[in-house]
Amino acid sequence: MESELLKVPKVPRAVTFWVHPEGRVVGSIFLRKQSVHHAGLETPLEALNHPEPFIVFQRENPEQLRFYNRKSVIRVEYEGRDYDVATAIKPLSCQLALMDGSCFSGTIHEPLHPNRARLLDYLNKQDDQFIKLHVDNNTVLINKNYIIHVFVDELIDNDQ
Repeated sequence: MESELLKVPKVPRAVTFWVHPEGRVVGSIFLRKQSVHHAGLETPLEALNHPEPFIVFQRENPEQLRFYNRKSVIRVEYEGRDYDVATAIKPLSCQLALMDGSCFSGTIHEPLHPNRARLLDYLNKQDDQFIKLHVDNNTVLINKNYIIHVFVDELIDNDQ
């Protein structure tokens, strides 16, 4: 009974991890039913950006529970666009080249402070290890440590 009181209510979210050096791993991460940052369910980006070094992952095949070191996770992919159109200030288009040879072209839809709304500001956020990129109808969370360079698709001004 007491152990039930100590559990944090969570729900599984199907994702694909790309892990160094293991490669592609299919399964689920667990999201808090209530985010500490906003009303509603925790987002996968919030779960990946926790300060703890390990994240719980339920692997599909073979079925097993694993604890992955966040620093070894290159990227996380899942279906659907994970953003609120009402809060996104201005989509930032870009292309990312990663150390594993993969390249992604997409948009970033994050509500950024007006004085820090440049792509460079988003990439340099100190507390976040992962950034969120929307590619077609999917969401990709990318570990900033594996990014070689970012190419800005539409350079609005020289401050980008």
